[in-house]
Amino acid sequence: MDLKIGDRVRVKDSLVVYHHPKNRNQPFDLQGNEGEIIKFASQHIHNGEEVDISANFPIVVQFPELGKRFRVHLRADELETVS
Repeated sequence: MDLKIGDRVRVKDSLVVYHHPKNRNQPFDLQGNEGEIIKFASQHIHNGEEVDISANFPIVVQFPELGKRFRVHLRADELETVS
């Protein structure tokens, strides 16, 4: 799957997070929720140069419907594109 910044994506399978703003420290399942890719954590700017870094969860997705600033770091296999 070729993902890029701005793509609309959906969480495919059950994925529990504990930092959802309205459920802080409580399990919250993201399955089925849609968001937008806002950046890739595997690309970093250092001293004006783009440097590749190793990130376990490189795709940063923002979920505006779940909270104004709610973002999650995910892997490509956890997402599917939304047309």
